[in-house]
Amino acid sequence: MTEETVDAKYTFCRSGGDRLGWVRIPGAIVKFFLLLLTKREWRGMRHVPLQGPAIFVWNHYSDFDPLPVCHYVYNAGRHPRFLLKHSLIRIPVAGPIIHATGQIPVYRGRRDAADSLREAIAVLENGGSVIIAPEGSVTKEPDRWPMRGKTGVARLALETGAPVVPIAQWGSLQIHDRHRKPKFRIGRRKLVTVAARPPVDLDRWREAEINRDNLVAVSDHIMNALRDGVAELRGREAPPLFDLRSRQQPREESEPTD
Repeated sequence: MTEETVDAKYTFCRSGGDRLGWVRIPGAIVKFFLLLLTKREWRGMRHVPLQGPAIFVWNHYSDFDPLPVCHYVYNAGRHPRFLLKHSLIRIPVAGPIIHATGQIPVYRGRRDAADSLREAIAVLENGGSVIIAPEGSVTKEPDRWPMRGKTGVARLALETGAPVVPIAQWGSLQIHDRHRKPKFRIGRRKLVTVAARPPVDLDRWREAEINRDNLVAVSDHIMNALRDGVAELRGREAPPLFDLRSRQQPREESEPTD
């Protein structure tokens, strides 16, 4: 049996990772509901390191898509630890469970917003892994392609030296789309494809000064790798990264005029 075949099996749960034993209880509950809603095609699980620090980045295009990513990382052998909106910690019943499983709340626009990065750095320095949507929200790109990311992921990568593993995914819009009525469609199971790719090559920046220009360059490099993974899953050529500030796709090169 090839490794790619093993990657695709839902029942296969890699051993030797850092999953916490008691997390299997909430994990089993989440996986039960995902089994009812999704069919899975998993690829590239060999790119997920079983031990040591790792930063997993994913393309965020649906309110549902963190769940397949969580499922994939869990079965890949790693403890799924997200940087997520602090408001989720306040949800009755689910909130305390989210907090107890080691998720890292992100406080936006507050003095303690940097605390989430410090906590993530501590996790990585202790050999753990974190899962981050570099865009910081569901993409605003009209056709759901990745946007330019924020620089938090770049800072984590440069300060810790942890590898950045892109996890491209597609299919969750069949289940939940915030721009559609009704938003949820529950019926026959929907195919969701999740694929980890090789760690992003950041060698040219490893010894560079951590300044704004380098952080932006690293962030764009990571998002381009993630975008290419999404293009492979969708079977389409990807456009340049969507720039939310200009509300349009920036040109990579100026086109000649007549």
